[in-house]
Amino acid sequence: MSRLAERAKLVGYRTGWSLVRRMPARLAYGCFDLMADVSWRRGGKGVERMRSNYAIVRPELTPTELDALVHAGMRSYLRYWCESFRLPDCSLDDLVAGVRTVGIDPVRAHLQSGRSAVMFLGHMGNWDFGGAWSTTQLAPVTTVAERLKPEELFDEFVAFREGLGMRIIPLTGGLDVFRELTQACRDGALVALLADRDLTNGGIEVDFCGQRARMAVGPAALALNTGAALHPCMVHYEPRPQGHGWRTVVTFHDAVEPPPEGSSREKIQVMTQACADVLSQAVREHTQDWHMMQRVFSKDLVGERASDRGGERR
Repeated sequence: MSRLAERAKLVGYRTGWSLVRRMPARLAYGCFDLMADVSWRRGGKGVERMRSNYAIVRPELTPTELDALVHAGMRSYLRYWCESFRLPDCSLDDLVAGVRTVGIDPVRAHLQSGRSAVMFLGHMGNWDFGGAWSTTQLAPVTTVAERLKPEELFDEFVAFREGLGMRIIPLTGGLDVFRELTQACRDGALVALLADRDLTNGGIEVDFCGQRARMAVGPAALALNTGAALHPCMVHYEPRPQGHGWRTVVTFHDAVEPPPEGSSREKIQVMTQACADVLSQAVREHTQDWHMMQRVFSKDLVGERASDRGGERR
């Protein structure tokens, strides 16, 4: 990305962040719905990748049904951004009212006993909102963030999340990530990791929604190495029971136990597959809240690598 494009992106985010926080809620969300509608109609690389991913996880849909699902997916994705921009001004009461939890008691018990808990997350719903809720109502959250360009934008996102009480570890260009996460687990932290896309080239291939996909090994490896409890944690939206808008549902699934036998790699494989099974069900049930606009399935990644090699030859 050219420096000029980076600056334009930074200015755009800063401007949006400032304006959206000053708007009445209904107007802000209406504007983001409109942006989602325009993006859906125009298409583009991200929208088409979402469409391709949705077609894989929901093969029974007709073209018309798939198109409607992508439309809903774009609205959900832009809702995430609107909520995130407005989150620093959210009162504690609004934060609590904006989340419904399912299955939280075992996680709370682990943390109260001094045992750490690792959450296996997908790019679903508003994980920032869920993280802010968890930090205030459960335990401070430690997580990892992929570096963005420009660097100033990444720094502002880190400052935003740390302002909500989370601890952010950069994926690259900083401390040893696994060592830092290991220490956090030994300190009894709540570690939340997005794992439905492998960013390190060290992931494990699993069955996901009927296809092969590479997922991050971090959650299972941390749990296995430290004794932390590993919970698949799924986030989606639901309409508020009364009034206008949506709220976030955070579902803490049963802990995934390490197999009694096998090598560390084999145990991590089994544990990651168990988490992927839960994610598969959640993605199929709440597809529109899976904000996956990148390649995630192995067959698509093979094509991407071949394309990259072709680009190098040119």
